[in-house]
Amino acid sequence: MLVALLHFGFTEYSVELANGLIDYADVTLIHPAKLSSICQKIADSRIRIRPFDKPSSRDLRNVCSMMSMMKIIRELRPDVLHVQETFNYWYDLTLLLNQMPPLVTTIHDVLRHPGDRATTPGTEYSKRIAFYRSQQLIVHAQPLKQILTKQFRVSQQKVNVIAHGELGSSYKCLAGNTTLAREPYTLLFFGRIWPYKGLKYLLQAMPLIAEHIPQVKLIIAGQGENLQQYLPDVCDREHYEILNKFIPDEAVAALFQRSTITILPYIESSQSGVAAIAYAMGTLVIASDVGGLSEMVQHERDGLLVPPRDPRALADSIIRLLSDRDLQNRLRKAALNRCQEDLNWSKIAAQTVEIYRKAINSKNIF
Repeated sequence: MLVALLHFGFTEYSVELANGLIDYADVTLIHPAKLSSICQKIADSRIRIRPFDKPSSRDLRNVCSMMSMMKIIRELRPDVLHVQETFNYWYDLTLLLNQMPPLVTTIHDVLRHPGDRATTPGTEYSKRIAFYRSQQLIVHAQPLKQILTKQFRVSQQKVNVIAHGELGSSYKCLAGNTTLAREPYTLLFFGRIWPYKGLKYLLQAMPLIAEHIPQVKLIIAGQGENLQQYLPDVCDREHYEILNKFIPDEAVAALFQRSTITILPYIESSQSGVAAIAYAMGTLVIASDVGGLSEMVQHERDGLLVPPRDPRALADSIIRLLSDRDLQNRLRKAALNRCQEDLNWSKIAAQTVEIYRKAINSKNIF
């Protein structure tokens, strides 16, 4: 089977999937040229990489860019084209106007996150073209399938739920497989800082945690909103390490290795690439019981779930986990085991190949 994987982002996810698929299929990665350097560092040497030039979304040269992309696809003549959600209306228009091979699309976020200002305006509407033009869709949690089938009336037979694979392996590789000592009372909030991430509830919980564990420290690492609106005017800065900027891929592993617990205090969620990094890094996870997080994090088995928007409950769970080394060891061991089970890329690839077969068969029917 000849598989073309097209992605404009979700780079580590796409490459890890390709690495898993290479034992089942002939795989080519297609992507904007700026992503090639990362891909070449972590991709299996058997995977072919076909870059194309891609300007910013507002640039009219995207017409030529999409023509180059389609030329690559036509030259490859893949048995199946698998696209990671693009958030790019130029691709969506290209999909609408061109004949495609049997098409599988992974939809990471069916709906736009509340307060997310990074997504290209309009793509929350244009990406719906992929809902209907694809022979098969992949999502990472049952709530996303329910939205697609009920709100967008996509056939249930067309929507497949596959777990989000672990991402720690990629970041370890990008960091040169170096290992740092874990700081026993350090917490990590990592990723884009938008209202749906619930950072303000974690900051409200911090004084409650510090009353019981004075050594606690919170690393806030990521870009988005100005953090000053969240931080109290008078706060003990010794409890905080603030990296309000884009974190280079090579620096990500160190943040997770240093931290004992990754906190996901989200008020809304599709799934979590952050938890997928943490699990493979041996970093514990406490997350809100919302959306796909309720499936990603198995409460009391490999992580802890708390009610959203509840600083007291969040503080209590953090205090409990920081204070109980036996619980830490049990949850960490279970999380690492899951990286060899349902979060394992080889197993995910095997499930994905079956979806490719369904897409090929349904395309042939019509």
